[in-house]
Formats: sequence, C-alpha cells, structure tokens
Amino acid sequence: MKKLRGRFLLLFVVTAVSCILALPSFPGLYQALPEGLRNILSHQGLSLGLDLQGGIHLVLEVEEERAVEIAVDRLRKAIEDLLAEKTISVDNVSREGANGLSIDLQNESDADEVQTLLNDSFPSFVSQKKSGTRLEYELSPDDVERIKTSAINQALETIRNRIDQFGVAEPLIQRLGLNQIAIQLPGVQDPQRAKDLIQKTALLEFKMLYESPVALDLPSRVERGQEENVREEFVGKVPDEAEILFETVEDQLNESTYSIPYLVKKDADLIGDLLQDARVSIGDFNEPNVSVTFDSKGAREFDLVTAANVGKRMAIVLDGKVYSAPTINERISGGRAVISGVFSTDEANDLAVVLRAGALPAPLKTLQDLTVGPSLGKDSIEKGLRTTVIAGSLVLIFMIVYYRLSGLIANVALLLNLIGLLGALSGLNATLTLPGIAGIILTMGMGVDSNVLIFERIREELRNGRPVRLAVDAGFEKAFLTIVDAHVTTLITGLALFLFGTGPIKGFAVTLCLGIGINLFTAFVGTKVVFDSMNRRKLETLSI
Repeated sequence: MKKLRGRFLLLFVVTAVSCILALPSFPGLYQALPEGLRNILSHQGLSLGLDLQGGIHLVLEVEEERAVEIAVDRLRKAIEDLLAEKTISVDNVSREGANGLSIDLQNESDADEVQTLLNDSFPSFVSQKKSGTRLEYELSPDDVERIKTSAINQALETIRNRIDQFGVAEPLIQRLGLNQIAIQLPGVQDPQRAKDLIQKTALLEFKMLYESPVALDLPSRVERGQEENVREEFVGKVPDEAEILFETVEDQLNESTYSIPYLVKKDADLIGDLLQDARVSIGDFNEPNVSVTFDSKGAREFDLVTAANVGKRMAIVLDGKVYSAPTINERISGGRAVISGVFSTDEANDLAVVLRAGALPAPLKTLQDLTVGPSLGKDSIEKGLRTTVIAGSLVLIFMIVYYRLSGLIANVALLLNLIGLLGALSGLNATLTLPGIAGIILTMGMGVDSNVLIFERIREELRNGRPVRLAVDAGFEKAFLTIVDAHVTTLITGLALFLFGTGPIKGFAVTLCLGIGINLFTAFVGTKVVFDSMNRRKLETLSI
C-alpha cells in the first residue's frame, strides 16, 4: 500500500507540475488566473515557430572580400598616423586591390626606415616590392583567412545582439557553410523593418568637410534619385582624398524630400567602434534624435578632433549617408554627441539598436528572402490540430475496441503522456513547429505501442492459465526490456537529429526525445499503478 500511494503521489505531482508549466501556453486560461499566481508562474510558455505564426526567413552571405578591404583601410590609416608621428614625408598611402598596400615616399632615403617600422608594428603585411620611392605590401594569407573567419563570427554575434534588442521571441540564427547565415524570425509584424535592422552595416564615421583650394560648385539641393548623376557630373573634379556624400532632408512645407550634397574627406577622424552607448533623445522641437556616448579612448579622440577644428563643419556619416553636418563652435569634452536627422521614432530606435550592437564587419548579401504570412501560419495550425485530433481519436477508439477496459487505461496513460510532453515543452520555452507536431503524433504512436506490447504479454500469460495479478506482473516484466530497447534506439536517432539537424529538424528531435522519456514513465508507472490498484481487489478476470 505504501508503494502504491507513493506511485500515485508521484503521478499526481508530475501531472500537476506539467499542467502548471503548460498554463502560459494558453493565454486565455493564463489571464484568468489570479494576478498573484501569474507572478509566481513563468511568463513564457510554448511559442510557435515560423511555419505556424508567420515571419521571415533569410539566408545572408557575408562579403568576405569587402571585410578584408575594410580591415586594410583601417590599417592604412594607422600606418599614415605612424609615419606622420615619425615625421616621414609621404605622397600617398593607398590600398591596392583587396589586400594590397602601396606607400609613395617623398625621399628614397626613408625607404629602409619605413620597412623597419612596418615590420615591427604591422607584421601582418608582407613586403612584395621596393622600387625607388614606392613600397608595395600585401596582407599575409594567414591574416586574410583570419579576417574572413572573424568577419563571419562577428557578423553572427552582431546580428544576434541586434535581434535580441529588437525583441523577437525565439529567433533562429545559425551559420550555414563557410560564409552564410540563416535567420528565422517568427511573429515579426513588420518584415521590412526587421530586414533593414539586420542588414544595416552601421558603420558610423565622423568626417570633416573637405576644404578644397579649388571651390567645387556643388548644387545647394538635389532631387531624390539624382544623387548618382551629381557624382558623375563631378568625376575628375573631386580631389582623390575627398568624396561627395548626401544628406536627406524633408521639406515639411511641400511634403517632399530632397538631398544636400557635401564634399567630405574620405578618411574619418573618428569611427563608431569607440561608442559606449546610443540612446534616443528628444530635440528642441520635439523631434527624435540619437545621443551617442564614447568610451574613454573615443572621448579623448573626440575632444582632440573638435579642439583642432573649431569653426569648421563635421559630417556625421552612417553607412555612407550624412545625417547631419554641424559646425564645431567649441571644443567638446565628455565624449557625447547627437545625431539629428529626418527620423521617425521607430527609425531613431532602430538606429540606436544597431549602434549599440556594433557595426557589421562587412556588408551582407541576401541569398534567400522568404516571408510567411500569418494566414498561412493559421492554416498550418488548423491543419496540424486537425491531424492530431484525427490521429489521436483513431488510436483511442482502436485501443478501447481491441483491449476494452485495459485499452481505456492505456488511453488515460496516453492523455497523461500528452500533458507531460506539453508541460515539458512549455517549461523549456520550446518553439513548436509543424515537424514538432509530427513528433507529438509519433510519440502518441510509441506510447500506444508500449502498452500494446505489455497487454499482449498479459494476454499470453492469461491464456496460459495464470491468475490476473501474476499475469499483469509477468506482462510488465517481460515487456520491459523490449520496450526499453525500442525507446533507446529511437532516442539515439533523436539525439543525432538534434546534434546535426537544423531548425525544424531540431524541433522534431526535441519533441521525440522528450516523448520517449515521458512514454517510459507513463507505461511503467502510470499504467502499472492503475493495474496494481485494481489487483488489490483480487480480480478473477481482466477486461483485455
């Protein structure tokens, strides 16, 4: 009796805990609970995957060559600063191709000193050629591979940080192959906004406007879409160390937008990798801005840049687009700046998110872009539920018709199986997909299969003339190894699917593995405890 009560108590506790864990997965029931109880329970339950509630699926490719070019450009700027610090006169330091670098010296006598400096300070560059005042270098193959690998890993982490701050529940972000990233965002209401947030490079630069000795007669304003025409018009007139960038302006009076061209220096005086924080702020006219705060190093550099350029204009550039070009009226200490522009509140929030998460190491190219509408997801849910109900009903009817009262007991165990599985999935905050529903249906079949093995052994013992109690005990004992063997081999398959599968395959594997453990529990504890309770009355016959 003590063992029987203990098993009933265990069964009750497991069922109660499963029901409690599953409550947040049913918003109607969850909201009906008292507030105090809701505060104790988990706020997250079973969430629906992309195929059930809609959303977006992207496959992006990191442009590795561009990552190498960006890395070489940064090293080029560092080399320029080093040569200036050593008072070595140069005509030009420029990138050649994706991973090459050339230095044109004014004095050939400085060549040996420059080579020594670069060998000591920039060992990643390998000397390729020395011809008079011209030195040519190339990034070593190992460093090229290191930059490419780092670009993939950094892009993966940056995208994950952005999506986490964007607030998407249960996103799937994983690497595919060598340089691709797969992203699934279920339940996204504004797909285009999410795509823009993910793919924005977010390279923030502070560039001084170029003071050309020969004034360029740039137009005061340019109609939207005509920017490239302006660039083509001034080809050959723009100095090598400068470029034309544009700021977008909204004309509130005429309800139109236009662009303002600026001639800015190509080299940035400060870049956004020194940012510590970015927040939305409200301007003087209640317009949303983005306030940025630099770290200690960035604050010092910003202080020096503004001190050296009082009275001049500085362009704040994000991904090649000017957001504002204020005049530096005084030295700015404290490491704070404001990015103002034509922002909506959502755009300002998204800009702050990408700046906080950091810039991507290279642009991303879209290889696959699928948007699953909520109507398709709703249809999938309805069909999945219908399939589950039909499959479950057929199994329940078969068990009752074929095994009578014992079949009814097996059906109760199957119900406990489903409750336990739902509770386990909800407790893990798992994502339910269509393959996950298939896993639930397969689990139902395996649960019934366990009881069929047990019942057939019991019937065999009864046919051999054994009393009911001994037949039941023998049936469970003799079926034990067979059931465990079947479940363990399936568990090995499920673990392999989980380890090596992706996305929906993992969802199927999680459901399958959890179902296997719960099946064993309900078969050898749930069903057995009912039979043992019935056998206390010394049954002469068993409805099986």
